[in-house]
Parts: sequence; structure tokens; C-alpha cells
Amino acid sequence: MNEQSTDLRETVRRRYAAAALKVTTAVSATEGGTGCCGPQPVETDDTFGPALYGADERDTLPAEAVAASLGCGNPTAVAALRAGERVLDLGSGGGIDVLLSARRVGPTGKAYGLDMTDEMLALALANAEKAGATNVEFLKGTIEAIPLPADTVDVVISNCVINLSTDKSAVFAETFRVLRPGGRLGVSDVVADDTLTPGQRAERGDHAGCIAGALSFAEYRRGLEAAGFTDIEITPTHPVADGMHSAVVRAGKPANTGTPDTVPPDTATPDTVTRPPGKALPL
Repeated sequence: MNEQSTDLRETVRRRYAAAALKVTTAVSATEGGTGCCGPQPVETDDTFGPALYGADERDTLPAEAVAASLGCGNPTAVAALRAGERVLDLGSGGGIDVLLSARRVGPTGKAYGLDMTDEMLALALANAEKAGATNVEFLKGTIEAIPLPADTVDVVISNCVINLSTDKSAVFAETFRVLRPGGRLGVSDVVADDTLTPGQRAERGDHAGCIAGALSFAEYRRGLEAAGFTDIEITPTHPVADGMHSAVVRAGKPANTGTPDTVPPDTATPDTVTRPPGKALPL
């Protein structure tokens, strides 16, 4: 990774660490008696954050998980999760999509959350414990080097995180590797019109704000195809900036394609693997 990529990753890490701490601080104030309405969402609007989830979903989760939501969509609504499946959320943040996935796959399934930010992992683990979710596990690592063996999960989801990566080809390759043959990808992400140059995308917002690093529709499709994905669909849902959209991205791993049961050497042992105690998440 070059110096610019390292700097961008650190900028992203600091931004989302700060978001987690903001939610945690709000919770502490409430528990200490100085607050009255629970944690408030971090800075979002109608194009990002909790408003993209239905009230029936938000009301079933810890307020802290909802408050920490920074995504541009609702990937669990488009991934068609089924009971017994194993799901991986790339860039799981405060855990909202992991908890929703855990409920959808039920006690015979499992939901993994992967995040590189200690503060978000701590918040997610606390949220899972409050929800009583036992079929979840949080891993510390990056989405460019997923700390899971090949052919591990049925579905990979993500909510406005892939655009933050400085090596999206690695993200696509790793996602393909950990999916079992016949598995599928269902993510929400920011995607740019094909007419916008990288410079024009950067004029519309910064990298950590999910704008400058976004791929175009054609670039996204080429990246997934290069990794081996088929049945690719990229469907815009709502605008987030001029010529830039939140989009639902679906793709599949062919059923007759296998990958070696190996893990990249630097990710064979994840730094953090956590599972909350408590009762099963209600269905």
C-alpha cells in the first residue's frame, strides 16, 4: 500500500472512530442522567443513515446501533437472506446490519461483522449483547484481506463501505474467495455516472465522506467481472450528489467454481474475534 492509500485509510479510520465515540458519549450521558432521549444519530441526512431503514427495523434494535448507522442503503432488505445462512457484513460499524441479518438467518444461521476500527467493534459488541444476539461474531480486519477461510459464507453484504477502499480489486477478489460456490453478493454503495471522471467525483465530496472514492457503474461491473462474479446488477436507488447515486449491487459466485481453502498469511489469525453472551435474537 502506497503512502497516499495509507493516509486515506487512516482518515477513514479516524472519521468512523469519532462517529462511534460520539454515540458512546451520548449513551454515557444518558446513563448518567444528563440526557433524556437516548443517543442521537451522527451527522446524516435522508440520503445516509437511519432514515433508510423502516421503523419496524429500527424499533427492534438497540438505539445505539441505529444511531451509529452511516450507510447509504439497507443491504439486508435486498440480500434475500434465508434461515440457516451464514452472512458477512463488510465494514460492519455499530452492527445494525449484522443484527438485522442475525434475525433473518435465525439461530441455525450466523452473521459475521468485519471492521478495522476498534471503537466501532466495541460499540457493535455492546449492541449485540443488548440485543441478546448469540449467532453473531465480530472480526477485526480490513475488507481487502478478510480473515475468514475460503468458501465460508453464503452471502456478503455491505453498506456504503466498498467505496472507501483504496484497493477495490482486492475487496472484490476477497469477497469472491470467502463466498461458497453459488453464494451471492448484495451490497449498498455509492456509484458514479460513467461520464464523471475521478477528479469530478472528488469535486462533489471527499473520500471519507463516501464520494471521491466511488467507482462508476462501468468500473464497478468490470471489477466484479474480473474477480469472477456473474449475474451482476447495479441499480441506482437515490441521488447522493450530482451524478452520483446510492445503488444496490447484486452478483453471484458460480456454483461450479471453487477456491482453495486458504487464508492470506497476514490474516490467518484475526486480531479480534468476539461473540456476545446472552439469549438468541428473537425471530
